[in-house]
Amino acid sequence: MVQGKEATVVEFVVHRIGAGGEESIFNDHSAVIKGDEEQAFLRRFFLKPFAAMGSTSEFTPGDKRSPNLVEACCKRIEAGEELVPCSLDIGRHLEAACQEHARRGGEFFVVKFTDVEVAGEVYEALGIFQFEDKEVFLESKLKGTQLGLRLGRGLGTRKPDMACLVVFTGDAPTLFIIDDPSTSELWRRSFLNERPKRDHVNSTRNVLDMTKRFITQELPHDYEIPKADQIDLLNRSVQYFKENTDFDRTSFAREVFENDEVVDRFQKFGERYQEEREVDLGERFTISPDAVKKQARVFKSVLKLDKNFHIYIHGDRNKIERGVDDAGRKYYKIYYEQEL
Repeated sequence: MVQGKEATVVEFVVHRIGAGGEESIFNDHSAVIKGDEEQAFLRRFFLKPFAAMGSTSEFTPGDKRSPNLVEACCKRIEAGEELVPCSLDIGRHLEAACQEHARRGGEFFVVKFTDVEVAGEVYEALGIFQFEDKEVFLESKLKGTQLGLRLGRGLGTRKPDMACLVVFTGDAPTLFIIDDPSTSELWRRSFLNERPKRDHVNSTRNVLDMTKRFITQELPHDYEIPKADQIDLLNRSVQYFKENTDFDRTSFAREVFENDEVVDRFQKFGERYQEEREVDLGERFTISPDAVKKQARVFKSVLKLDKNFHIYIHGDRNKIERGVDDAGRKYYKIYYEQEL
């Protein structure tokens, strides 16, 4: 979703957030690196982790009593204020959040970009990165006629532990967030104060998640539906999203489920899903290929039989028959045209 091949790292600031009694170190200057090789490294280092994002967020709006500090700092930078003082405010805010959650510190970067591509459009952006650990590397150096080696610690290939790319897409910036369950409360709630953005990316992701839950959890309660049929419905759902550019919930439900009673149950399940999760699925929207690719990975198409066999189902459901023989043993009969 995020492409950084033509992007430029305009400027960046690095601070060190202390933890466990260690004092933080805040720099009063920024770095500007213009070499082609250096820029290629910085683009790969900072932007590549966002390439496969399948969801978007936005800042939760603050007010005079409780402003959203990170959002306010991003607006200041977008308006042309210097990066260093804004990065200091963001860094001190993160320092307080880490102390509140008893989290480790580390190297903290605030990076200004131009020409970041998102969904075919080019924008300015701001990156916020926290690295809690450094990696070990081996460096060789020629001394006269001898080659010396030394071990060092630094950053280069590992992903950030926490990161946010703030893309200035009009009035409401779009956020792409990297974290994990252990850091989510700190990074998303205490530090960024974000919420899912109501756009076609999250609509695509939410509808696919809702459909998966309906097929694998809701339908088996009301109907005797074999696992192979569940897999077939999952495959048909993903296929719809891959073959169409626009989503229409009514046509989707009829194309996938066909049966009017099941279609009605699907629509009602969708209404409950929206209420319980406080999301807007949308009746019609443009499908996000990146969200489809990300979400399709959790659509399991494997039929597991005892501990003996795994059958991968990707095609025609009519080529699989299920039954029970005279001895009471269950079986699947599979038809095929050629062995590859």
